[in-house]
Amino acid sequence: MNSATDPTMDAITSAVALGREGRPDDARNALLTAWASLGPQGDPLHRCTLAHYLADLYDDAAEALTWDIRALDAADSLTDDRARNYDGSLRVAAFYPSLRLNLADDYRRLGSFDAARREIDATRACLHTLADDGYGTTIRTAVDEVESAIRERRTERRDSAPTGGR
Repeated sequence: MNSATDPTMDAITSAVALGREGRPDDARNALLTAWASLGPQGDPLHRCTLAHYLADLYDDAAEALTWDIRALDAADSLTDDRARNYDGSLRVAAFYPSLRLNLADDYRRLGSFDAARREIDATRACLHTLADDGYGTTIRTAVDEVESAIRERRTERRDSAPTGGR
């Protein structure tokens, strides 16, 4: 299977594009519709990807946390074989820095600094799975930003945080 033959991933990609075009409500509705069709035992790649992007569409840190936890749970049941079946370059281990970072940022925004510290430590422990490319640099920079905000006990949304077009 690849992106050309995976209608669910195509639907997720289309919804994410709506968010990036400044239509977060449309993106959120499209992703929620797709989520409803997946069910709790749906394909873990679909659930992980969808929940990961859906979390970014919520300004409320508690709602974002719910979706980020779902994304991490789905990643825990995702295999490299399944991920590579969709895209040969994917490795599940490389998903964890971003997934953990999002949890750290959610907890920080909620003022749960001990939980945020645990998650940022877990993020740092898996940064080695990222390539030395633009994406890896983006994640490493965000880790430094979130860690600084945790240390300073700041709870505001980061300007560099991904959003659905806000």
